[in-house]
Amino acid sequence: MTIVQGTPSWLRATNDRTALSLLLEHGSLTRNRIGELSGLSKPTASHMVSRLEGAGLIHTVGEVSGGRGPNAASYSVRLDRVLGVAIDISGLTIRSTVVDAAGREYQVVERTLSASAKVRSAISDVRGAIAAACEASNTDPDAVVLVCIGVQASIDPRTDELSFTEALPGWPRKGVLQLLEDDLGCAVIIDNDVNLAAVAERHRGHGVSAPGFALLWMGAGLGLAVDLGGTVHRGAAGGAGEIGYLPVPKAATALDPDADDLQDLIGGPAVVRLARDTGLRARSYPAMLDQIETADSRDALLVALAPRIALGVIPVLAVLDPEIVVLGGPTGAVGGDRLAELVQAQVKSASRWSPRIVTSGVRKNPVLSGARDVLTTEVRNTLLGIAR
Repeated sequence: MTIVQGTPSWLRATNDRTALSLLLEHGSLTRNRIGELSGLSKPTASHMVSRLEGAGLIHTVGEVSGGRGPNAASYSVRLDRVLGVAIDISGLTIRSTVVDAAGREYQVVERTLSASAKVRSAISDVRGAIAAACEASNTDPDAVVLVCIGVQASIDPRTDELSFTEALPGWPRKGVLQLLEDDLGCAVIIDNDVNLAAVAERHRGHGVSAPGFALLWMGAGLGLAVDLGGTVHRGAAGGAGEIGYLPVPKAATALDPDADDLQDLIGGPAVVRLARDTGLRARSYPAMLDQIETADSRDALLVALAPRIALGVIPVLAVLDPEIVVLGGPTGAVGGDRLAELVQAQVKSASRWSPRIVTSGVRKNPVLSGARDVLTTEVRNTLLGIAR
């Protein structure tokens, strides 16, 4: 990376940000190595390091032998200076973890929430998650300047209004983003959980090299996220992808004559009913997931489920024609490659489209992983912005 040298203050700031970026990319570096990588002279690199150290953005972490002469000091970024917290609220479970500019892995903390709107609030949920994450990672809560929250809801960026919020008791429907930012004193990002799972799929799953994909999330509820060239399509009011409300086609009558929408056809309760029909004694959706992993009737359930999922996938193909359809969420994970294979065969036989249908490549905490990906970029930009 070569920087044109000059004397204006903006150029010094640009060089400082370059040095900080190099340290984030390579880890600890000496002054000379920073000069070599940036293309700057040794004196300029030395001044740059001194400014960053004086600003508290970097610190000495060791020494490197340079042969003759004294050892050279090695510098690293003060990653604890600016932090974020990623949060995933799913049903009555909240998960959180600290995020820094280097994207290091911190412990994920999981807590159980009350179902009562009288006990819960947006502020108490989020404050508790931040405190738990910082305690687990031994980091300072005062260093948290950004929070990204994945929720089972949609947020309208124009009006700061939540919709489809049945899973967030005690949360206000309007003004929640402003409420949280005012209380926490930091920037807050709220996004639909399936959209964040798609962000994770783009960074470390099947979306890494794909021009675009659709992620069908199947859990207790349904959701769809659409990645168009690396950008998740959220819609004008943030409500794109609420596929569970889509009326079922006529072809679904033979599978379930009582189903009115896709939630009735492939949502959690429908999967439980199918599991019972195939021999499982499942009382609830979570209990069914625990049983199906080793059940003898597992394949019978997947065979019964596949044509239903295909009916949910085909409308997506008709509108978007994605190259890849990812089956995500708890149902997609437990169905695995076998379910993807069965759905692909059903789609091929029942439609004109033949996308590649796969199970999510992000098996552990996909929503939280997507929030981490968002925050890593934002925290890094904030840290670089200080060096101005």
